[in-house]
Amino acid sequence: MTIDLAARTAALETAVRAGEGRLDADLLTDARTVVARVRERAGLSADHTVVALAGATGSGKSSVFNALAGADLATVGVQRPTTSHPLAAVWGATNAASGGAPAASGVGPLLDWLEVRRRHDMGTPLTSGDPGDARTGGLRGLLRGRRAGEVTSGLVLLDLPDHDSVVVEHRVRAERLVERADLLVWVVDPQKYADAALHERYLRPLAGHDAVVVLVLNQVDRLTPADADACLADLRRLAAEDGLRDARVLGVSARTGQGLDDLRGLLADAAARRRAANDRLAADVRGVARRLADACGEPPPERAVRRARDGLVDALEAAAGVPTVVAAVRGSAVRDARAATGWPVTRWVGRFRPDPLRRIGLRAGPAPGSSRARAAKELGTDVGEVRPELARTSLPAVGAALRAGAQTAVRDYAAGATAGLPVDWALAVRRRASEGAADLADALDQAVAGTELEASRRPVWWRVVGAFQWLVLAALVVGLLWLAALWGFVYLRLPEPPTPVLTLGGPGALELPWPTLLALGGVVVGVLVALVSRAAAAVGGRRRAARARRRLRDAVGQVADRLVRLPVGEELAALASCRTAALVAAS
Repeated sequence: MTIDLAARTAALETAVRAGEGRLDADLLTDARTVVARVRERAGLSADHTVVALAGATGSGKSSVFNALAGADLATVGVQRPTTSHPLAAVWGATNAASGGAPAASGVGPLLDWLEVRRRHDMGTPLTSGDPGDARTGGLRGLLRGRRAGEVTSGLVLLDLPDHDSVVVEHRVRAERLVERADLLVWVVDPQKYADAALHERYLRPLAGHDAVVVLVLNQVDRLTPADADACLADLRRLAAEDGLRDARVLGVSARTGQGLDDLRGLLADAAARRRAANDRLAADVRGVARRLADACGEPPPERAVRRARDGLVDALEAAAGVPTVVAAVRGSAVRDARAATGWPVTRWVGRFRPDPLRRIGLRAGPAPGSSRARAAKELGTDVGEVRPELARTSLPAVGAALRAGAQTAVRDYAAGATAGLPVDWALAVRRRASEGAADLADALDQAVAGTELEASRRPVWWRVVGAFQWLVLAALVVGLLWLAALWGFVYLRLPEPPTPVLTLGGPGALELPWPTLLALGGVVVGVLVALVSRAAAAVGGRRRAARARRRLRDAVGQVADRLVRLPVGEELAALASCRTAALVAAS
């Protein structure tokens, strides 16, 4: 898929916005500078192609400039050649009223943006009906249109200050124009074409700009044909190592004119196509976008993020005392079940056992099933859990222990969720996670206190077994009273009334008096039912504890999502947005 420069620039802007405050500030500044340069260049003359001749001191750059211009415009030094200020030769629309100066409505603002003060008008727009070029060997003739009446495109040829000048100001001017030129022509000589400073400081940063970089080996007339071919081959090799594999490489001689026709044709073709500016800006956008995409790294695997989230909830459960609460729910359920289904004769002993939930502040009011609870229910007073927004637990204080545990859990989660991310973005994610963790301890305590733990729930079987136990106790009491009455008759030596018996078996079978059977059966059945109920209460307690744990985990998970996971998710979403936009801009 091919996208235009405007779409690339918009995608780069999106990536910059998403990476704001998360990526390296210098990288974002470079990206914003590229976006600004695209906007500025788009508002200037689209009919003119800016070609910059750059080179080191003594490379013959100014001589090549004069040869291309067809006039001695640049001063060529003798003892120590140097160019201190940029010089422009302009072909295209000019303002005749201003004495041949470039028109402000055309190339003038472009030259102002380039900050080039020394300008030479090389002629008005040409048509195929114009006479031949007055400047022998210059570019004017090649810039004519191919069809009758066709107006040629403009060309701005710049002679830049030497990039290796000992004067810092000269180097700064050269570097600024290297950034802004549409087409870059690097003039090198056989002695300095492999200079490390040239390749490391200027050519390697232009990797990917093959379409707008031309390497010109000047002074080939001083070499034999074989040596010239060897130097050009070596220059191509170095260019490929710099990331400019498809950059055009030419051998020229400004003194003899060798190879200059090829260079003139190349520049004329670039001016006619009017694509150099777009190609250069698109390459700039792609270059900085690739750096942004590399800075974003690869997104963390979704499985790793889910695993980190589960680990966060597990750790926060421990930090919030959920295991303690679950154990208390189980213990409280067993205690309440024994109180409701135990043998009434020994049931009162359970009152001396503390309620685990009440001990940690998660049950208020009288115990369910007690006389106080029944009285409160008759009065319409809620005796269940305290309103969640007002509740506080009596778990280990929301202080150093809980806060340290919560902070550790958050750090571990952030580390797991940012595994493999660039350092800058990982730090941004961890910063957001830490901000959410500030209120985590109190939120966890409120979540635990506000969770429905079924503390006041009384299963139906409790009531059934409780009623049966009272029935068994009544049988025991009846049996004891009956036996007491029979003993009274014996003690007073009165005639003993007939006592019904239960006969078990045939003749000679066991006969059990009903008073004895009621008394013994009341004790045995009551104790057996209490033991069976205790086992059932243990099972019910485990089930209630499991339900409470699920609810508590959900509550803790909601707190973790609200205060930690969502902020971290926003950072990861911004990372994905930045990376996607950068890849679009770099495509």
